[in-house]
Amino acid sequence: MKSPSRQKKGAFAFRPSLARLVTTKRLLARIVLFFEQLLPPLMPVLSVIAFYLCASWFGLFRSVPDWLRILLLIAFAAAFLVSLLPFRTLRWPRVAEADRMLEERNGLPHQPVTVQEDEPAFDTPFGRALWREHQTRMAEKIAALDAGLPRPDIAAHDRFALRAVPALLLVTAFGYSLSINGGSIRDALQAAPEQVVSNPAVRIDAWVTPASYTGRAPIYLTADGSEQAPIGIPQFSGLTVRVSGGKTAEKVVFRKANGEAQDIAVQADTKPQQTAASGSEQQTAAPASQALVAQTHMMKLQENGALEVNGRRWSFDVLPDKAPEIAFDGLPKPSVNGALEIGFTVKDDYGVQEAHAEIVPVETDPTATPLYPLPEYRLDVPRRNARDAKGVTSRNLTEHPLAGKRVRITLVAKDAAGQTGRSPPHEMTLPSRPFNEPLAAAVAEERQVFALDTRKMPQAIALNEALTIRPEETIPKLTNYLLLESALARMKLAKSEDALKDTAQYLWEIALGMEDGDLSLAERKLREAQQKLADALDRNAPDAEIKKLMDELRKAMQDYMTELAERMQNAPMQPNQNAQNTLRQQDLERMMDQIENLARSGNRDAAQQMLSELQRMMNNLQAGRPQRGQQGQENSEARKQIDKLGEILRDQQKLMEQTFRLDQQLRDRMQRGETDMGENDPLLDEMNPGENGEPQDQQGQQGKEGQQPSDQMTAEQLREALKQLRAQQDALGKQLGELQKSLGEMGMKPGPGFGQAQREMEGAGRELGQGRGQPAVEGQGRALEALRQGARDMMNQMMQAQQGQQGQGPNGQVGQGDQNGRDPLGRPRRTQGPDFGDNVKVPDEIDVQRAREILDAIREKLGNNPPQEMERRYLERLLDIQ
Repeated sequence: MKSPSRQKKGAFAFRPSLARLVTTKRLLARIVLFFEQLLPPLMPVLSVIAFYLCASWFGLFRSVPDWLRILLLIAFAAAFLVSLLPFRTLRWPRVAEADRMLEERNGLPHQPVTVQEDEPAFDTPFGRALWREHQTRMAEKIAALDAGLPRPDIAAHDRFALRAVPALLLVTAFGYSLSINGGSIRDALQAAPEQVVSNPAVRIDAWVTPASYTGRAPIYLTADGSEQAPIGIPQFSGLTVRVSGGKTAEKVVFRKANGEAQDIAVQADTKPQQTAASGSEQQTAAPASQALVAQTHMMKLQENGALEVNGRRWSFDVLPDKAPEIAFDGLPKPSVNGALEIGFTVKDDYGVQEAHAEIVPVETDPTATPLYPLPEYRLDVPRRNARDAKGVTSRNLTEHPLAGKRVRITLVAKDAAGQTGRSPPHEMTLPSRPFNEPLAAAVAEERQVFALDTRKMPQAIALNEALTIRPEETIPKLTNYLLLESALARMKLAKSEDALKDTAQYLWEIALGMEDGDLSLAERKLREAQQKLADALDRNAPDAEIKKLMDELRKAMQDYMTELAERMQNAPMQPNQNAQNTLRQQDLERMMDQIENLARSGNRDAAQQMLSELQRMMNNLQAGRPQRGQQGQENSEARKQIDKLGEILRDQQKLMEQTFRLDQQLRDRMQRGETDMGENDPLLDEMNPGENGEPQDQQGQQGKEGQQPSDQMTAEQLREALKQLRAQQDALGKQLGELQKSLGEMGMKPGPGFGQAQREMEGAGRELGQGRGQPAVEGQGRALEALRQGARDMMNQMMQAQQGQQGQGPNGQVGQGDQNGRDPLGRPRRTQGPDFGDNVKVPDEIDVQRAREILDAIREKLGNNPPQEMERRYLERLLDIQ
């Protein structure tokens, strides 16, 4: 019999894993039994839902009156509620039912699941053991139990297979819903649309034309209005509806998203579809022909809505056109000649059409009467990728009176739709022209005073009169004095606006003439030629005009480069000029040829970009003005130290050659055993140092210039001559120490080569003091090598310091010269790119002949096999055949 206890019994008591497995199998079995109960009553519910969907997709609700639609909706709701009644009998299956289902569906005899809960009828030891063994064997079969899938046996509840009818109708209705006349699930919940009767005799041609700047093609609307989803179109697109046929004027309506209807007006139109008859027939057919005239309706689409005409409807989803975005790409900065350089980034949906910089003064006087309007600064926007572009523009605003004043710069971008975008403002001092001549700067200041406020003309006149108080001291050129006097007369007589502008222009020309002479005039003509060409490229001028403007630009460029070359010849060399920044005439001509070729080929955008690059290059070209102020003093001091180092190197080389020559003669005397030679030898006199440790022949004894060292000196005299050279060696060491001290005061750290050279000089001096020539020559050679290494270190430090200050003169000038392509020691600079040999100097015939004679003499002496090893090595070093 079955025990009422729910405790684990049988094999489950001593095999917990088997108990958990059976529990899981029972849960699955109960779920299967529950679904077998659920599915048969669920079929009526699904059938009602299927019939509702079929009625909706077939368009039944939108085609019947509202009272019938509501009645059908109530009927479907009632049928749905009735179909839910059978669910009241649902219950959760019991454990015994689950066990029975597992045993039946798995075909297990002897009830292996339920037997675990039973107890033997006779409780004897033998019976309990036998029963436990039986439970264990039955439990081993439980591992293979499978609940399977639900078997609802729906066929027993639906013997005529009526369940297939709603399924087939549902599939058919879904396919029909995708057609033009298909319905929607929401039709039962909303009123049926108005039934508009279409006139088949009316022909409708409608299309949407996006704005040209969007780059999108026109969208043609189908004649039957079959577009179900809204049509996405750009904002400000043009809608055109052409209606023809019919006997009456057709009404064209645009219904906005808020339901407001707007009639689309008829434009002045078109021609009749039929040719009117002549004579009396024309008068008879007049009313009919008016009805046959095609009418065109047009409007701009700026918001969502739908077009309704002749019972047809097209919905539009207008894509808004966002305002452009513009921002600074880095901070604005001045160029060498004072031009303002601005980097920017722009972004827009369909591309930016125009951009400019709005420049206003930070401090303004509302009562001031400025002579000139605010400066105009147009940004060069690349047309090819104007949707997300980056560019740099350089404009020269130094002539404007606001130059040198604090201004607020705001970038403004405008798209084709007229929308504008603005960047955050940036405050800075508007770059002004760097004047090196104080008198020219004072004249420019006079002009600025009354140009910013014409009421301050008396103050400008006072400034002019102050300049001419003591002209003999402040104005060295008489021409400049006369110009100032004539400007003063103009300033006193100027009353009208035109006269004031002429006076301001006259003062500016005077200032430029004092500063640069004809160079400023050539620079202005070049800037005007560049601006004319840029404007022509912007408006797509014909090729003939482009060619004419290119010729004018070439002539202006040639005049400017000629004036610049003359100015560079008269200007002093500047140590901080870099050979890598050289701009050659052929480079400019090549750029101008490329600009003309691009413009002729139709690529005006690339031509305009290259012209902008040319303007930037010319704005950063230095006009060869001399450096002033502290930097010029530092460069002058550095040049002095370089010259001093060159003198030390030259004197050390000469001293080593003298030491080598005396040592060779001394060795010859020792080998021949000659100890008594003539006295008063000229070489001995030549070696006697003067007061400053210099040879006496450098103190005025020019009469012995042509004499060679005598071979009649004794060994003792030669040894004494070597000792006298020590004074010169010590003097060179002292000069090197002073050089290192001067470099330290300039903020430079002397390299280790100088210290090594000084130690070698001291050692060579000691050897000379003892009359030993060969060790002295070796020490002098090492001293020369260390000096060269120290010179290289010093030049590297100078170049690094100049690179940090490259182009930063007292007025913000940028060095753009090359000092003939050589460094302060006269050596060619390292350049980037190919070397065209422009700076190679071809020696003349005299130099070639002299060099050949020297080389032949050295080879002849080396061919005689000198007995001394040091002499042979010295000659080999001269020929560079180590």
